[in-house]
Amino acid sequence: MGKYVIVIHGGAVTTDPSSIPPEKEAALKKGLEAALHAGWEILNRGGTALDAVEAAVMSMEDNELFNAGRGGMFTLNGEVETEASVMDGLTLRGGAVSGLKLVKNPVHLARLVMEKCKHTFLTAEGAHEFALAQGLMLQDPSYFKTDEQRQEWLDIIQEAEVEHPNKHDTVGAVALDQHGNLAVATSTGGIEGKLRGRVGDSCIYGGGSYANNEVCAASCTGDGEIIMLAACAHEVYALRKYKKLSIAKAAQGAVAVHADKLQGDRGIIAIDPEGNFAIESNTNVMRCAYRVGDDEPFVAIWKEDVDEQLR
Repeated sequence: MGKYVIVIHGGAVTTDPSSIPPEKEAALKKGLEAALHAGWEILNRGGTALDAVEAAVMSMEDNELFNAGRGGMFTLNGEVETEASVMDGLTLRGGAVSGLKLVKNPVHLARLVMEKCKHTFLTAEGAHEFALAQGLMLQDPSYFKTDEQRQEWLDIIQEAEVEHPNKHDTVGAVALDQHGNLAVATSTGGIEGKLRGRVGDSCIYGGGSYANNEVCAASCTGDGEIIMLAACAHEVYALRKYKKLSIAKAAQGAVAVHADKLQGDRGIIAIDPEGNFAIESNTNVMRCAYRVGDDEPFVAIWKEDVDEQLR
């Protein structure tokens, strides 16, 4: 059995440090630790990278502090629409869902699409019908709505200028299992004040998520529009495969690609087949965690702490 590694993110954002007070930072770290452990435990006992990334992301979807599943951002008309994707680096199979309003764990539905559906991407009513056909319990829309996100929505529709630390973040995980396989899972509630029906990068293969055993697995977070247009996850793949860059240099390159034309927040976690990994962003916040084998886990909120750790 070989090396095993899991890396997760809970969102990259540029924000005023005062918008994340110590008690909020502590709660976020606790949530990241729980998600990391959920995935690591599976890898540690010889489970698959796919199971590990799904478990880690489901943990964050269930935690209202993260913008995925419960706690997702409100659309302008006061609904929560979520999306997610998974991709298996071994088979290059994937599953993606978007426009969900009633599914507790979008990443689990994405996994079911990958394994039980003849298609690779389902949206809105069709995705809900498929969820019911697979025996999933649908949630009342109120389950997803938290007081904090409701207040943010009210501020937006009232055009209040308020600093919100949660804006346009996403959750994701990449992993290498003991069998040498890579996988990725990414999930989000989208950006604050989005139009109904808006789709972000988290469910787009090559945009916000990509995995291939031969090269890398990558999950993105930040401004979905620019991440999709820059094909950031696939850019990590391309820079490694064709330019033979290290995973760290490839992630740096993907964060910077077309930055002159596509300006905004970008964060990327990525891992290669040898278990080397990268955590990159152009933001001051990069909620993330990783664990390599039996080594001590690392958890951070601020990008400067990540840089210091990985230097």
